[in-house]
Amino acid sequence: MKSVVAINGVKASSYVGVRIQARVQPPRAARVAVVQCVAEDEAERLRLNNLSPQEGARRKKTRKGRGYGAGQGGTAGYGMRGQKSRSGSGIRPGFEGGQTPLYRKLPKLRGIAGGMGHGLPDYVTINVRDLNKFAGEGGEISLEMLKESGILNLSGRQDKLPLKILGTGELTGPVTVHAAAYSASAKEKIEAAGGVANVVPVKEKWTRAAHAAKAAAETQ
Repeated sequence: MKSVVAINGVKASSYVGVRIQARVQPPRAARVAVVQCVAEDEAERLRLNNLSPQEGARRKKTRKGRGYGAGQGGTAGYGMRGQKSRSGSGIRPGFEGGQTPLYRKLPKLRGIAGGMGHGLPDYVTINVRDLNKFAGEGGEISLEMLKESGILNLSGRQDKLPLKILGTGELTGPVTVHAAAYSASAKEKIEAAGGVANVVPVKEKWTRAAHAAKAAAETQ
């Protein structure tokens, strides 16, 4: 047996021994506003279930050779004829069709193109004008002292190079310098100011010929 009644303007159905009443729903505008607030709150918070790339960051891969409707059908962007349209490895890098390629037109600089050491410095250089700070004090100038005083700040490969004095500037007082090499003008200016230019021996570069000669001399 079934009967339909209205409670608070909402229809409800009644059965024998069981009574079912429809849930009272809020107005539709209120429900939509609540859903939007919850959605906005969830969108602002980063969770593992809503992490994704930004819109437009990931694009679908072009399906080449799958018909004209895909945009790259037929020859798939490789053209009708020619070496680049055939199968295989194509052309080698740097090949320009038989003409002189760019890498053969450019000049080759020593120490840059071949990876040789001709373009790298052999000495740590300092000018005579930088020695005026120690002029007249009677002190001795060496590579270690220049590092400690902060005049030379060396690192890496330069930290192992010997010292060379160049002749730019003027020397105002006598100094005693210990360096591996001097330019002609630097040596003249140091001696003219009453100083001394001592040559520090540099470790000889190992060569096979020099090693063989040294070994032969020791055996005799």
